[in-house]
Amino acid sequence: MNTPTTADALCYEGATVVISHRVRGDRHGEYEAWVEEIAPLCKASPGHLDWHMVRPIPSLTETYTVITRFDTSEHLRQWMDSETRARLIDKVSPLLVKGDDYRISSGLEFLFTPADSKAKVPIRWKQFLVTWSAIFPLVTILPPLLIPMLRTLGIPQNHYLDMLIVTGTVVALMVYIIMPRYTKLIRRWLFS
Repeated sequence: MNTPTTADALCYEGATVVISHRVRGDRHGEYEAWVEEIAPLCKASPGHLDWHMVRPIPSLTETYTVITRFDTSEHLRQWMDSETRARLIDKVSPLLVKGDDYRISSGLEFLFTPADSKAKVPIRWKQFLVTWSAIFPLVTILPPLLIPMLRTLGIPQNHYLDMLIVTGTVVALMVYIIMPRYTKLIRRWLFS
């Protein structure tokens, strides 16, 4: 009934669920009333940290998106699998064009998950090896390249500022350039 569109959250501190509900055009008022019922119950769940709702644009979209964070993936899973939530999802189902669509994520799995939300997440030891093999060359090569450039730009020597810039560059390269290409290159092995 309530099956996520991606693999279960990894056992990592902190977990987020993104819930998308496409509501029938004439049922938005009823859906809003339902949200007023479920939101306080979700927020009262053990480990709940945050709740954000993005409402549809009138006359343009019909999809509500709820982003909820919990302190652990176990607490998130307890809420998502709870009888209370299942009962409320059953109650709201007639208002939805499509069923209860959600995606759970935690940790660094977003680096490995292709845009298709139905893709599975690779097992943890493969995530470890891939991340390590991508970060090692960056942290080896970037400091000797970036730090002299900072001095050339007149930025005074400061270990913490240097590391802030180097690590920021490493993360930006990992998220936007390296990992999307690297995971595509090794996709067959990574997702097997």
